Amino acid sequence: MATRYFALILGIVFLVVGIAGFIPALVTPPAPGDPPLALAAGHGRLFGLFPVNWVHNLIHLAFGIAGIACYRSLGAARNYSRITGIVYAALIIFGFIPVLHTTFGLAPLHGHDIWLHALIAAPALYFGFFHTERRHVTTTARGDRY
Repeated sequence: MATRYFALILGIVFLVVGIAGFIPALVTPPAPGDPPLALAAGHGRLFGLFPVNWVHNLIHLAFGIAGIACYRSLGAARNYSRITGIVYAALIIFGFIPVLHTTFGLAPLHGHDIWLHALIAAPALYFGFFHTERRHVTTTARGDRY
């Protein structure tokens, strides 16, 4: 059940963050040292911290919708966690490589995004690969287990 709830909660957070990235009042202009993007529409810093643009926001929305949809079954939630963990671990690496920290000019992956991606990847990898769901055994008055 925990893996399913992880997918649901992460999906909701991604959905909220994806929507927030499209609200101009929540996005400040890019910092002076931010690298230029080929797709600069909506480029700025969400909450003044996290570099985003419209592609980045769409990715958050996609992960959000997927997380909410995958909540429906344990297998889907586990696969969502695995994929999310692997993708976000790769994004951490991208954030450190100058040629890749803008995903070839499509979406910014630098600055505070690096540690945030680590905070996403770690529990996602845990729930995707290491967490085992515990079964609750209920005993009836006669001692029957089900």
